[in-house]
Amino acid sequence: MKLIGMLDSPYVRRVAISFQLLGLKFEHQSLSVFRAFDEFRRINPVVKAPTLICDDGEVLMDSTLILAYAEALARPKTLMPAAVKALQHDLSLIGLALATTEKSVQIVYERGLRPPEKLHAPWLERIIGQTLAAYSELEREIAPRPVPQEGAGIDQAGVTIAVAWHFTQQMIPEEVPAGQFPRLAAYSAAAESLPAFRAAPHGDSTYRG
Repeated sequence: MKLIGMLDSPYVRRVAISFQLLGLKFEHQSLSVFRAFDEFRRINPVVKAPTLICDDGEVLMDSTLILAYAEALARPKTLMPAAVKALQHDLSLIGLALATTEKSVQIVYERGLRPPEKLHAPWLERIIGQTLAAYSELEREIAPRPVPQEGAGIDQAGVTIAVAWHFTQQMIPEEVPAGQFPRLAAYSAAAESLPAFRAAPHGDSTYRG
């Protein structure tokens, strides 16, 4: 399998880390959806990261769908709980983390791609408010979760939360002050020390397993 996309994307990074934790072998091609648009388009006409080229050549996209496929490949190994109630709760946390990711990306794009004179302040304020609301929920919900430690394992909810927080702090720390979310900051910092996270660092590097 080959994972296409840059590790500065939280969605690409989420997949790369999860594949390692599930014990799945993959190659990684670090392509930018901006700077390498034409090259990316030859692989996936939609130019969406992450893109996964399966062993038979079929193309998958969207991190959640790719991870559903990964879970099927890795069985019986899994990053998701088996009990329905626990699964329900983890899906709630993953939804919150993906919401913070989506809104953080929107803020980055608004500021980075739209000319300053075209920025719509009420829309930007609304997105920032949504980001803070989701992180406030996560700060409360993460309190009972153990801090990730090497050898102790981390589940999909933990991966998604940690990757989302790290991305936000790398890209828009002024909008989400770490001091207001000490539990999330500590959780993400611990996760970043794990081998699977270190092997796929945020940025323009290429994962090599």
